[in-house]
Amino acid sequence: MLIRNATLPDGRERDVLVEGETVAAVGEDLPVPDRPDERLIDAGDKRLLPGMIDAHVHFREPGYPHKETWETGSRSAAAGGVTCVVDQPNTDPPTIDGASFDEKVERAGEGSLVDFGINGGVTEQWVPSALLQRPMFALGEVFLADSTGEMGIDVELFASAVKTAARQDAVVTVHAEDAAEFEPGARERDDADAWSAYRTARAEAAAVRAAAEVGDRFDARLHVAHTSTPEGIDVAEEHDMTCEVTPHHMFLSRRDLDGLDTLGRMNPPLRRERLRSKVWERVVDGTVDIVATDHAPHTREEKDAGIWDAPSGVPGVETALPLLLEAARNDEITYERIRDLTAKNVAEVFGLPTKGEIAEGMDADLVLVDPGESREIRGEDCHSDCEWTPFEGKRGVFPELTLVRGAVAYKRFGPDSALEAADTGETADERFGDPVGVNVRSIERDDTGGDGQPHS
Repeated sequence: MLIRNATLPDGRERDVLVEGETVAAVGEDLPVPDRPDERLIDAGDKRLLPGMIDAHVHFREPGYPHKETWETGSRSAAAGGVTCVVDQPNTDPPTIDGASFDEKVERAGEGSLVDFGINGGVTEQWVPSALLQRPMFALGEVFLADSTGEMGIDVELFASAVKTAARQDAVVTVHAEDAAEFEPGARERDDADAWSAYRTARAEAAAVRAAAEVGDRFDARLHVAHTSTPEGIDVAEEHDMTCEVTPHHMFLSRRDLDGLDTLGRMNPPLRRERLRSKVWERVVDGTVDIVATDHAPHTREEKDAGIWDAPSGVPGVETALPLLLEAARNDEITYERIRDLTAKNVAEVFGLPTKGEIAEGMDADLVLVDPGESREIRGEDCHSDCEWTPFEGKRGVFPELTLVRGAVAYKRFGPDSALEAADTGETADERFGDPVGVNVRSIERDDTGGDGQPHS
């Protein structure tokens, strides 16, 4: 496949040649290979980005296939330009030992259209020797307060897990909320905002500080999941921890809860608009390391409950990159910064030497978008099994083409291509590829990226 005249995130217009699973060349006026099956794509006026690596999803298998499966979750990912996902351990059974890890890897390998990583969890029953012998992506998210799956642990167990991970140089991802800083008086309320009032902003900062103390003690590599406050982000930076921010904490705030009601309940919760704005500033200016979705779907029926009974979590894997691209279209963030937040930095933080960039020898994880083609986000158009989105009515720039190691994972057809789509036996507007996803920790690769030089 030769992609002609694509505009890269840094603004350069280049041809990109894909051979097999990798990028074979990036340059100007590349010759068309003399092969009868060579595909030529004219990407004039379009942007080509490295596929998003979403380091935080909950695809719900095993245990909760009515919420999501590896097939539906990965279809949603591919349609949103995500080419690699990292699944969290709070499934049923939780991913805390060798058997549960192996079961999840098998399910993902059978159903995922995109590459994947599997995180290991920490509970009183976890078996670190078994997990650390397996191709685990990272340890976590380790819950410092209860969330979906009831995997919250105490400080002593957290310290023991961090010490164990540090010996193996494994990254530990942390769900940072300190339940001692929750506001019990908010339990008297029953409005949608009560959840945000209960799980306070100060609870996050306190937990990040506590995690930092443990990390410093063992010289461990800690990554703070879904930071939702400027103070939490700043504390992580002060202690050389990496951190992520979710789309819902970038683009939604407590003022949206009147419309969202319990669909807007998640952990950590939505914050005041003033804090959201400061979080966004840190996303744009380079303080925040990565964007990850915390894609955590539940059915509408499950969410249709009181604020104290509804489950926490929102879908987001399909809309993260489109929302950021819409922000770039409106000059609120650069395309280079989006590349760093969604791909390049993720690969650096978690050690994925052949992902995250468009360069010779790198995996051909590519996303083609038309920046001029913005559309309204609607839950009924998304591909997650939960069939709703907290971003209903917002606008996004969605991919036309998503490649996973050179294979077409998703293609959206324009009006002029309807016959081509019909010929494939698919719908007239889009087509999905086959389940080609592999565990990224199981692949033996050349760390030089194929050209003899390290790639970051």
